[in-house]
Parts: sequence; C-alpha cells; structure tokens
Amino acid sequence: MATIRPFRALRPARDRAGRVSSVPYDVVSIDEARQIAAGNPLSFLRVTRSEIDLPSGTEPYADQVYAKARENFAALREQAPMVEEDSPSLYFYRLRMGAHEQTGIAACFSIDEHEQIGVVACCSVDEYDRDIIHKHERTRRDKEDDRTRHIIELGAQTGVVFLTYRSTDEIDRCARAVTADAPLYDFRAEDGVHHTVWKAGTAEAACLVDAFRSIPALYIADGHHRAASAARARAEMRTRGNSNDADAFIAVAFPEIQMQILPYNRTVKDLAGATPEQFLAALRARLPVRDGRPTPRGKGEVSMFLAGKWYAVDLSAAPPADRSRASGLDVALLQQHVLEPHLKMGDVRTDKRIDFIGGARGTAALEAAVNGGKAAVAFAMHPVTIDDLMSIADEGGIMPPKSTWFEPKLRDGLLVHLI
Repeated sequence: MATIRPFRALRPARDRAGRVSSVPYDVVSIDEARQIAAGNPLSFLRVTRSEIDLPSGTEPYADQVYAKARENFAALREQAPMVEEDSPSLYFYRLRMGAHEQTGIAACFSIDEHEQIGVVACCSVDEYDRDIIHKHERTRRDKEDDRTRHIIELGAQTGVVFLTYRSTDEIDRCARAVTADAPLYDFRAEDGVHHTVWKAGTAEAACLVDAFRSIPALYIADGHHRAASAARARAEMRTRGNSNDADAFIAVAFPEIQMQILPYNRTVKDLAGATPEQFLAALRARLPVRDGRPTPRGKGEVSMFLAGKWYAVDLSAAPPADRSRASGLDVALLQQHVLEPHLKMGDVRTDKRIDFIGGARGTAALEAAVNGGKAAVAFAMHPVTIDDLMSIADEGGIMPPKSTWFEPKLRDGLLVHLI
C-alpha cells in the first residue's frame, strides 16, 4: 500500500512562476547554472546552486555555500514573493514537449511530442525506509551529505523526487476531473518544455489519497539522492528534537505508461594507453564490430564514436555477469565487456575519466566531445525501458549507475515542502 498526503506548499506568486522555477540542480554544470540564472535575481538556482553567487572556484560543499543558500532562500520568499498555502493540498503537474518548440539544450535532439501528468504529494519516509517506495540505484555519500545539509539549513525540501507507479483507472479519472479546470500555473520554460500545475480540491484530494492506497508500490524513477537525503535529514532532525514535518518528502508520481526514458550516453577521456587502432583491434577480438551510425538499431547494440567515425558494437552475444535482469542491460554489458577490460574503467560512479551525457543533448554532443579533444571515445546507448526499471526494482536489484535519463525534467521551485 502506498501512502500519499496533502501538504502546505510554499510556492511563487502566479505571475512569477516562470521566472522563479528552474531546472533541477543536478542536471547542469556550475557554468550552465550561472548562464541560466544570469539577469534573473528570482531564479531558484540561486537557492539550489547558491555557489553561482559566490566567487568562481568556491568549493561547492563549503560552509558559505549553505549560508548563501539560506540567505537567498529568505530573500526569494520576500521578493518573488513565495506564499505558503493556508491548508494542505495535492496538485497535478503536466509536462509537455515536442520537437517543434524546442530551444536551448533540448533543441540538440529530435523528439516526438510527449505529455505526462503526475500527482504532486508528500510521501512517507517510513515507506521509503521499508522499501514500499522501491529504489533501483545506489547513492553517493558526498551527494547525500550535500542535499541533507541543504534540507536542514533551509528547513525545506526544494528538490522534488520523480516517482512512477502502475496506472489505475481511478487515478486517471481524478486527473481528468482536476485538469479540466483552470490551472494554477501554465508557462513555457526557456528549454521549450511546457509546465502546467493544477491544485486539487478537497474532494479530489481525498479521492486520490484513497486511490493510492490500492497501489502496492511506488518506484523512484529519478531523485534517489533527494529521497535518501530526506530520510537522513529526518533522522538528524530527530536527534535534535525538532523533526517538524520531516516524516514526509515531496514527490511527483507519474503513471508508468506515460514515462519517457532516453539513453544515458558515455564518453571516456582516454583509451588507457592504447591508440585508436589498437583499441579497435582489441575490441574486435572480443565482440562483433562493424561500421555504424550515431543511433543504435535496438537493444543489444551500442554505437561507438572513435577517431571521427561511428561503429556498431554488438553486445547481444556477450554473456552477462549473472542471470539477473540488471546484468543483461546494455549499460552493464558495456561495462563488463568494454569499459572494464579495454579501458580499465572500475567504479564509474567515482572514476574521473568517464562522463555521462543525457539523451536530451543528442549524439552531436558525443561527436563534439571527441572531436574537441575532451574525450577519446563516446558510446551512444539504446534506452532501457520502464518495465526494465520496475522489474529490477521489484526483484530488489540495482541498475548500473547512470542507466536512465528521464525527459522532460520537473522544475525546482514551483512547489516547496517546508519542514
């Protein structure tokens, strides 16, 4: 049984939503964050990436970064202004995108029109701890430390956890009823994604709470570090005798049939001492490699860009490490049969020689990295499916790091949970 509950959201004034809201803190570099927030004192990136308002080169986990975040959050609440709801509410959040309206980062790739509508609610930290809210990724301690401190310093969860669930007719009916009314927010962000938010009435909220009680499990699609940090913040605040509303964390839950997963591609900075010719010969001795194209034909194939040329690497015949579903994913096979033996790549979560490029940036970004000398080789992946994710999570399995890139992205700052 999954539990959701209404919450008293802190949110920007209606006419300021577009200026306040920002991309998630962890999908842009510090330079990109500075560029996006330039000229906009209300950008929520000044709260989630407050180092953009400090001297260049400031250590991102330094004390002054969290002090600046607290200062900027207080200023934003005053200047935007941000208003706190009088009573707890639930919301629906629609994301809509299409190739015809893309600009900025999202314009680097071509995508069919896509729409998804999710429920914004607070979810139980206890259910996260008991794995009723399923995970599929391991988290990094340094990133947990950062967001845990950020939550405690601000007394707020500013990042929204991205969940999915197996859809039901009852929740779909509630969504149609609420979204038939006028929205609370409706704007197109600078990347071309259209964001619309509706506030559910009391009766609809009660209907949704009841409907989710029949959902056996929720699944974290994106936001493992946000959820883990919320749990750690709750534990730390309890030791201080001040947990307030920290028993819950803010999330948006989308039905699995609406989810869109793009590939999470890889670049590697060097060939572990080999020349391109040596690396290619060694790889061909292990796997079928032929001339290819930027996009893999399907599961079991990865496109590789090396020395100005695309190749197709056939992973379908490569034996997985074990019989688990996670070991059979293309990203796992690439690690086992290419990255580890030929490029001496160990833990990709910590190895500084590998970079990950979300599918929204397109294969042109991979070519640019190699042609510009930032990488020696790039790999374009075929995306995993939502069924892969949910099945692996149901088994209690762990997917390889950076297996999924969900698009479009939620905005930070539209709905904040105070604790």
